[in-house]
Amino acid sequence: MKVFIDGIPVYFPFNYMYPEQYIYMCELKRALDARGHCVLEMPTGTGKTVTLLSFICSYQLIRPEVSKLIYCTRTVGEMDKVLHELKRVLKYRNEQLEKQGLLTDSMKKLLAVGLTTRRNLCLHASVYGAESREEADSKCRSMTASWIRAEVHEIDDDEENNMEVDSGAGSRPAQRRRRRNASSAAAAGAAAGEADEELNEQDQAELLCKYYEKFEKQGRDAILPSGVYTLDDMMEFA
Repeated sequence: MKVFIDGIPVYFPFNYMYPEQYIYMCELKRALDARGHCVLEMPTGTGKTVTLLSFICSYQLIRPEVSKLIYCTRTVGEMDKVLHELKRVLKYRNEQLEKQGLLTDSMKKLLAVGLTTRRNLCLHASVYGAESREEADSKCRSMTASWIRAEVHEIDDDEENNMEVDSGAGSRPAQRRRRRNASSAAAAGAAAGEADEELNEQDQAELLCKYYEKFEKQGRDAILPSGVYTLDDMMEFA
């Protein structure tokens, strides 16, 4: 349904609106217009989330300077529910605008993401499988800290540079290969080069986070496409 709140058309994805929801939107508009603070309460089960999102998404069409909404929740489950609700609100709003011939490309370019702790968002098994937040943070730092990454990359560079002269039993590259039960440290030529390259990749995979390494190489300049991303959507995208 479509209602007007002080002249602003609000697209509400249900056929009926509670009186409390209408009053909520009116008070919300007053707070936004005044650029101030407000505390709004509604009874349990009266649709606070959809009311807030419906009004904000419609208000931004008229007041594009209101460009960012930060919605905080107590639990990850609540956050995911809000993002699913936002998908429904935007889908309905855009469908109604398209029917009226008012939908533009800029209106479609909305980005919403859910952010939480490493333990909930990390792709690495040793981090998301941690029993506590502290353990997850510690495991993450042990694979992504700048000094650890620099040391591992330096060692791997040393192995590559000394590929043909490191057959000595006491050299660091040879010791590292023995610790990982690598095959033949004394092979020569192309076969040795190929084996060392595989070992370097294995070493990095064990000591560093492959997802973070990929991000460092390819992801910093990547742009997340417009859309609403739940936690599952973020994990799939990554």
